[in-house]
Amino acid sequence: MNTTKRSLSRWLPAVVAGAIGATALMQAPEAVAQEEIYVPLTVYRTGAYAPNGIPIANGWSDYLKLLNARDGGINGVKLTFEECETKYDTKLGVECYEKMKNSGPKGAAVFNPLSTGITYQIIPKAEVDKIPIHSMGYGRTAASDGRVFKWAFTFPTTYWSQASAFIKHIAEVEGGMDKLKDLKIGLLYHNSPYGKEPIPTLETLAAEHGYTLTTYPVDHPGQEQGASWLQIRRDRLDWLIMWGWGVMNQVAIKEATNIKFPMDHFIGVWWAGSEPDVIPSGMAAKGYKAGNFHGVGADYPLHEDILKHVYNGDKAAAEANGFGSVLYNRGIVNMLYDTEAMRTAMGKYGNVSLSGEQVRWGMENLDLNEDRIKDLGAEGLVRPIKLSCENHEGNGPVFIQQWDGAKWVQASDWIEPITDVVRPAIEDAAEAYAKENSIEIRDCSKEE
Repeated sequence: MNTTKRSLSRWLPAVVAGAIGATALMQAPEAVAQEEIYVPLTVYRTGAYAPNGIPIANGWSDYLKLLNARDGGINGVKLTFEECETKYDTKLGVECYEKMKNSGPKGAAVFNPLSTGITYQIIPKAEVDKIPIHSMGYGRTAASDGRVFKWAFTFPTTYWSQASAFIKHIAEVEGGMDKLKDLKIGLLYHNSPYGKEPIPTLETLAAEHGYTLTTYPVDHPGQEQGASWLQIRRDRLDWLIMWGWGVMNQVAIKEATNIKFPMDHFIGVWWAGSEPDVIPSGMAAKGYKAGNFHGVGADYPLHEDILKHVYNGDKAAAEANGFGSVLYNRGIVNMLYDTEAMRTAMGKYGNVSLSGEQVRWGMENLDLNEDRIKDLGAEGLVRPIKLSCENHEGNGPVFIQQWDGAKWVQASDWIEPITDVVRPAIEDAAEAYAKENSIEIRDCSKEE
């Protein structure tokens, strides 16, 4: 896979331009016609996490613009959308949810929190409001169990699946799962619900395979890491995993280069594997790895369509918005999944404006196969996925990408998660949540 070499100077203008241009992306919900589908977008174009939030927001809006411009929406039903700024703040995110949930002709069709903290807070609200929550590759991993979390979806994969894939990758490099014994593996994590998500999985696998796990919390926003890296150096780790976000990633990668930590033994979560994370360190970051669950670069027919229909062929304007970058691609993949779920729902409810309840059915019955992916121009960008009443994750595999000093390249085959460890843990956590919150577990055999 290929991506275009970019300098840091090409990313920074997008922060300013994204903040200025946010209003232009908004379409007032009160102006929405009856046969339109309303999609709220919670973004963070400002604040400490803006360099990561902006390309995702641009990918979101560009994909929705593409469908409207090229196809007239979904099966002729237009999409209307607006942004609400959260600054990656949980309180602001919940306020955005409350503000936007009833907008549009039938309310919010789907809600993407773009924050684990926000996700935790609104899952109970979504069930009451009948709005599906899609925390794509983040959030509460237990929500993958649709028997308990009817309104929450985590597809195509989760933090626990990714953590298990990281351990499999480490074992492969070391020469086999039996070689994990006595390895010293560290976890540098954002000290928040997000950063703590992989700990149970890593601890379970440590007990099973004999490696030692040491954790290093980093407080928001992540600029102060000196003490952690002194300890990492003293501990003489064999491998380091990072669950970071925003400026924390840049600082960590620089600190790693300062202590000459072997970069090819340093793996970041898929939220620590974007261009803004590594470009500040340049060639010094060469070899650094990160997880991913979708293709990298802009060499897909889908990108050609976006360039043509959204940017009128102006590649410079597209690249200023992060076109083809890791997080921009994540944004378009996110909206691709959501709109294909809407298309699935239309197969049952007709080509009309959809409610959140109808889209929830479409998500639970989503079956994105290879032929459809090819039709979307996304072959190689996403993999087939099929959801069900029980499984809201899809057990998607991940791969390892690696920074070559100028661009991200795929550095491993697709890695299947350790499902026999992850899935029982998901079900146990979901059942505990159900008991704690007096939720009746669904009998999926009785669902339509």
